[in-house]
Amino acid sequence: MDNLGCEPLLKWAGGKRRLLGDILPFAPTQFKHYYEPFFGGGALFFALVPAQATVSDANPDLINAYIQVRDNLDAVLKCLRTMENSEADYYRVRESTPRVPATQAAKFIYLCNLSFNGIYRQNLRGKFNVPYGHKTTRPPFDESRLRQIKNALKGVEILSADFEEAAVGARKGDFVYFDPPYTVAHGNNGFPKYNAKIFSWADQKRLASVALQLKTMGCRVLVSNAYHPSIHTLYQEFKVHMIDRYSVMAASGEFRRPVRECLFY
Repeated sequence: MDNLGCEPLLKWAGGKRRLLGDILPFAPTQFKHYYEPFFGGGALFFALVPAQATVSDANPDLINAYIQVRDNLDAVLKCLRTMENSEADYYRVRESTPRVPATQAAKFIYLCNLSFNGIYRQNLRGKFNVPYGHKTTRPPFDESRLRQIKNALKGVEILSADFEEAAVGARKGDFVYFDPPYTVAHGNNGFPKYNAKIFSWADQKRLASVALQLKTMGCRVLVSNAYHPSIHTLYQEFKVHMIDRYSVMAASGEFRRPVRECLFY
C-alpha cells in the first residue's frame, strides 16, 4: 500500500469521504490485493491507494469515466476544455449523446462537478436528470485532481460487474471492502432516488453470504451497511461498529438528518 492518498474524483450518493475517520481504523495496514466491488466515489480506495487492486461498480458511465481517466486522460481533458460553466452549456452537455468513450467520460465528470448539490442521479430510464447547480465560480473540472486520480488508478483492474463476480479472485491475505446500496427487509432504501436499479433484499442476503465465505477463507472483510435488525441478522458471524453521521446528499435541507449505519468486520 502506498501513501499517496488523494481526493476522490466525485461526490457519490452513499460515499464515505466524510466517514474515513471512522472506517480507516478498521482497514488492515497490510494486505496483498484490495477489492472494492461497490466502488462509487471510491473514498477508501483513494485514501489507501493500494498497489494492487480490483474495483467494480454496476454503473457503466462511472466505470467508463475511471477507465478513461486512467488510460486516456489527455483526450478527456481536451473535451473538458471545450465545456464552460454556464447554465446554457450545462444543459447543452447534459442533452448531448457522445459516442466516443473519452467524450462520454468528460460529459460525466463535467455534469457531476456542476450539478445541483453535486448529485449524480438517474431517472427510471437511467438518464442523468440533475439540474444545473448555479455555482458560476466553480471550475468545470480540476486537472490536478484528475492527474492524481490517473496515478492512483495505474495498474488497477476496473470492472463493471456484479459484486460476487468482482470479488471472485480474492484469496487469503486480501482485503475486500463492500459498501452496497442500503436496503433493509421491509423495503426501505437509503438512496432510492439515486439508483435506476435498487439493490434488493435478495442481493443483501447474497452479499452477506459472500462476505462470510471470504472471511472464512482468510480475507480481511469490511462491510458498510444500514443500521437495522434485519441487516444485523445477516452478519451474526461478524463484529459490528456503529457510526452516526449526518445525511448531506438530499437536495433539500429538510431531508438531511442524522443517520446511523454499521461496519461489520
